Amino acid sequence: MNNVKVLSSSSSLLITKSANEWINEAKSKPIPNMLFGQLWFEGEVCILYASSNVGKSILAVQIADSISSGRSVFPLKMESQPQSVLYFDFELSAKQFENRYSNNYTDHHFFDERFYRVEIDHEAEMPQSSDFNKVINDSIEAEIRRTGSKVLIVDNITYLKNETEKSKDAIPLMKHLKKLKSKYGLSILALAHSPKRDQSRPINRNDLGGSAMLMNFCDSSFAIGESNRDKSYRYVKQIKSRNCDHIYGSDNVLVYEVQKPSNFVHFHFVDNSDEYNHLVTQTYQEKEERNQRIFDLKKEEWTNVKIAKEVGLSEGAVRKILKKSND
Repeated sequence: MNNVKVLSSSSSLLITKSANEWINEAKSKPIPNMLFGQLWFEGEVCILYASSNVGKSILAVQIADSISSGRSVFPLKMESQPQSVLYFDFELSAKQFENRYSNNYTDHHFFDERFYRVEIDHEAEMPQSSDFNKVINDSIEAEIRRTGSKVLIVDNITYLKNETEKSKDAIPLMKHLKKLKSKYGLSILALAHSPKRDQSRPINRNDLGGSAMLMNFCDSSFAIGESNRDKSYRYVKQIKSRNCDHIYGSDNVLVYEVQKPSNFVHFHFVDNSDEYNHLVTQTYQEKEERNQRIFDLKKEEWTNVKIAKEVGLSEGAVRKILKKSND
């Protein structure tokens, strides 16, 4: 059967083939390798999200170091051959990065030469008429072409589009990342902040700013949570997966301790655990005080979204609490 292209009036938008043709075509393509265990595979746009100061950048640099050196982040597999990684660091200055990967600015950690760190040149001149987001996106694409890297880590996506927590900005953001992925055959890990949340409840996809749209456009996602068991403990939870079963959900999160024994701050594996072992236990009085705060803010004509950010709950949870009080 010949391939049939369905055309719009001006350009080709769709390609139609039989299901068997799609499978036969896919047979010639390599099986995606794990880059960070079952949490991130080659060819995926993956989102890693967490609240501020939880360790997103620490883990992301550790993953970049793993892929460029060929050493896995235990206990997760890294199946690909060592390869170059472009790490776009829009968070730390060069000196802050040096401090994090040295022993008080001496005895520096030696990264593999395939690890490329990129930051914004604040001395570069940009025409006033230029759109900042477009310039950043074009610059990222130029670095991909220059280095030939197939693995891209963006820390963080708020620099690619303004106000990513608003759904209207999430669609063009994810479309751009997916366009780069398709054009250059990339694997992309995008870091994102999550709004303040109630640490007595499990992490879910609604904790990602602009969650519905961002989740729809990414291939996979995982999150980092703080542990109530120990202030240095973090847990990693799988949120979305298309290439494998859901392995690291609420009943089997990966528990790590943030360590810096010498010159390399990193996540050190502790064990697998149930997420509920790491959540804050709220007393009845605390819940009542929180609910009263919600009622008071509503009387002040705060929106449910604004209230949710203030008390660390999802907008849906706030709506339910308000509805219950009116029943």
